Amino acid sequence: MRHLLSAADLDRDAAVALLDTAEEMAVTQSREIRKLPTLRGRTVVNLFFEDSTRTRISFEAAAKRLSADVINFAAKGSSVSKGESLKDTAQTLQAMGADAVVIRHSASGAPHRLAHSGWIDVPVVNAGDGTHQHPTQALLDAYTVRRHLAADDGDSRGRDLTGLRVVVVGDVLHSRVARSNVDLLTTLGAQVTLVAPPTLVPVGAHAWPAEVEYDLDAALATGPDAVMMLRVQRERMSSSGGGFFPSPQEYHRRYGLTGARLARLPEHAIVMHPGPMNRGLEISAEAADSPRSTIVEQVANGVSVRMAVLYHLLAGAPAPTTTQGAPA
Repeated sequence: MRHLLSAADLDRDAAVALLDTAEEMAVTQSREIRKLPTLRGRTVVNLFFEDSTRTRISFEAAAKRLSADVINFAAKGSSVSKGESLKDTAQTLQAMGADAVVIRHSASGAPHRLAHSGWIDVPVVNAGDGTHQHPTQALLDAYTVRRHLAADDGDSRGRDLTGLRVVVVGDVLHSRVARSNVDLLTTLGAQVTLVAPPTLVPVGAHAWPAEVEYDLDAALATGPDAVMMLRVQRERMSSSGGGFFPSPQEYHRRYGLTGARLARLPEHAIVMHPGPMNRGLEISAEAADSPRSTIVEQVANGVSVRMAVLYHLLAGAPAPTTTQGAPA
């Protein structure tokens, strides 16, 4: 694996290998000393052209726990705000000794452009590009689902998600998380159903490898194993103009995960959200804070998954099993 630009880039074996490595990384994070010497002497640059809290901090923690040096670059307050191009920024960072670049950008395709332009010669990780892809979010979501629902005697290594049903609800139109999860979850064998108002379903979504449903209660009646609520991205809606639903109250009534809907889920079903949440809009406080919720766990799992991604990209070898010792 040279770059990680899209969840669609991963076949079943590559995805399972990353999830298995994340399992090994998670074991090391329960120890008193969490740092591994694996990437000592390497430099990872977080190149963020969009605001981020969870993803940026998660990548920073992942790199540091592998002993890499980290440079955090934010477009605001940098030469980008003075008109510097992506090309010039990237070449400047490589000249400073970057060994990998983690990029978040508002333009769909920017990470692909960076990786294949010839401007730099280091691995590139897509940390979210426009409404296109967010592959490490899909990996951490799949990791969370696998740990809860595909484990055998507590060990989910080597397993995919065959036979599991995942319902993804909300603002699919603006969601790179939805697109990445459809790609990865179906690659791993899960059945995915997208639920949204017609105004928030992208053109062409019916050609994706997922079912499309407009009635949330009907989708939940099928007994899903996991329900993933998507954030309503009001900042993208305001920039595109127009109203996508009559009111927040109407949206919550028809597409929000309320306490009543939560109670109708199968006992084993989990509730997910990529964050940040709009409580009272796409998810109620009762659902967000319930024992079924894996929302906080997803944040923690993100560190292990991103450690695995950086390990595969920069160390270039599969992680040994815990019986052989931690990755070193």
